Amino acid sequence: MGRLLPRLEPAPDGAAALPLLIFAVTGMGGIGKTALAVEAAHQACAKGWFPGGTLFVDLRGYDDAPVTADQAVLALLDALGIRGPDLPQTTARQYDTYRALLAERQDRTLLILDNTSDPSQFLPLLPGTDHHRVLITSRDRPDALPVRLIDLETLAPDDSAALVTRALHDADERDDRPSREQDALRELTSLCGHLPLALQIAAAMLRRRRHRDIASLVTEIKEAGDPTAVLDNGSRGTDLYGRSLILRPVLETSYRRLPPDQARLLRLLALAPGTETGAEAVAALADLGTEAALSLLEDLAATHLVTPVQGGGGPASGVRWRLHDLVRAFGVGVVAGDAGFGEEGEAARERVLEFYCRWAYAADDRLRWLPGKAEPERFTDRAQALGWLDGERAGLVAAVQWAGEERYAETAVRLAACLAEYLDWRRSFDDLITVSRAAREATHRAGNHLGEGDAWTSLGNALRQADRAEEAIDAHTRARDLYRAAGDHHREAIAWNNLGLALRKAGRAEEAVDAHTRARDLFQAAGDHHGEGIAWNNLGGALQQADRAEEAIDAHTRARDLIRAVGDRHREADAWNNLGIALEEVGRAEEAVEACGKALEICREFEDWYGAGRALRNLASAHESAHRPADARACWLQAADAYTRANAPTEAAQARTWAEEQE
Repeated sequence: MGRLLPRLEPAPDGAAALPLLIFAVTGMGGIGKTALAVEAAHQACAKGWFPGGTLFVDLRGYDDAPVTADQAVLALLDALGIRGPDLPQTTARQYDTYRALLAERQDRTLLILDNTSDPSQFLPLLPGTDHHRVLITSRDRPDALPVRLIDLETLAPDDSAALVTRALHDADERDDRPSREQDALRELTSLCGHLPLALQIAAAMLRRRRHRDIASLVTEIKEAGDPTAVLDNGSRGTDLYGRSLILRPVLETSYRRLPPDQARLLRLLALAPGTETGAEAVAALADLGTEAALSLLEDLAATHLVTPVQGGGGPASGVRWRLHDLVRAFGVGVVAGDAGFGEEGEAARERVLEFYCRWAYAADDRLRWLPGKAEPERFTDRAQALGWLDGERAGLVAAVQWAGEERYAETAVRLAACLAEYLDWRRSFDDLITVSRAAREATHRAGNHLGEGDAWTSLGNALRQADRAEEAIDAHTRARDLYRAAGDHHREAIAWNNLGLALRKAGRAEEAVDAHTRARDLFQAAGDHHGEGIAWNNLGGALQQADRAEEAIDAHTRARDLIRAVGDRHREADAWNNLGIALEEVGRAEEAVEACGKALEICREFEDWYGAGRALRNLASAHESAHRPADARACWLQAADAYTRANAPTEAAQARTWAEEQE
């Protein structure tokens, strides 16, 4: 209302004449365009802006038989008092009379042309004078015309809850379900996609079910899987404008009006993994070039069936595309109801899964790249690879869930493996647990023992980082046994290494020393100096935990030298960091400061903010040991900032607390 009402205010008397101003309220069906237009008209008339009142005509632009301009002009003439014998006989004379009446009309009038689908419906009805105002509503954006647009979006969550609450209280002020079931109310509004029409229908259903709780409707919608089916089955009556409170026909009429290529893209986009999809992924889904896909997406956005979401102010090519939840559910239903569409959809899902797998593999290759290895395709550096993975993360994680379907299982498992390093790097442990479990179940069903071991490995790493050490120990034990049974000693070494980390997390230091020693020996036997260096580094950590600091210093020094020799600069930082901890423990504070400083330098180079936080934390501790409290405090504060950037709020808060203790 705050955007529309000021635009309707007439110019001051005596002001220079302006061109005819046409305002359009646009948005998807059911978003509340008519309600906004009518309420704005009421408020404008109350302010005295339109002493001539309001002329309203519903053009039913999305019905099977839309009202034509020729039909509408008859209704407008009737509202202006021209009827019966006074009505001109020819259409041309009717338009002439209509425009003449408006031109002669001194009292400023607001003309509302509601529910238009094509300019041909409203252009002939425009007054020939700027004295009056014209307000149209449409699901389509009339970009080809000089119209001032107000695009409506779905309601904010609080406004959605308020709409349902108000509707229930208007019917019965004693209805306390919204206050008693606040969580269920918010879940209901989310299932309705915060779309006013869907919320109205849900509120009407709750009024009829006055002796049932809100949670019961939430459960019914979730079990059905399609909110439109439940809401329409329970819908009765009409809204304030005499329109049926039925949701699905609103979506069907918008869909039926689409050209075939746009309708196809809408159906396929409903099957895309994740809530937002990049243009490249959409192109893969639809088997189109990126430019062709973008053109169709822009056309769909003009109908408000697809919403562009700009990420971080980037270029247009970085825009992502989102379907409203109810449009997505509708599209899925259309595909499910047609065998041809179903096969088309399955092929589309295969294409987008292969697309994700190819580029996730390339991005993962870049994250794991070491000097001397072949250059990965597409991504020239870590930042570029991380940027792509960040942008596509929701879709990538959702696509892995397709591993539950046999047709997609093998590719989805490969995709899960490509995401393990990235999700660990970003500390997205919930997502890592999700994709690892999906891969584990799929590989187990397929009898793929090595793949199952890999999935258990990723799951164990995520569980350990999520402070679920005992579960992590079980996961890595299972992985080790699968690798050993398959005779893959290299993977067995990795499993021993990870098992040692989980044992350390559980406080079982001596067992961890044994596990890391086994890993080191297996890597040595295989001639894998990189793996051996990692095992030495982890062995050093276990030795520290077992109060064997001098042995730990030797282990971390060996780790640093081996890892540096193979060019893994990022893991070199970890070795320096751990060496600093061990040096401080034996009272060699200045050497510890130097070691932690080298770790910090490398972590900043890689934008590894969690690693930087750890290095700064250890650097602060070393400064404290060297009796430099001011330097220690500065490091604690920097550590808090680094942890915040790494999405580690607990560690950040702890660092701030320690900084305060230095004051």
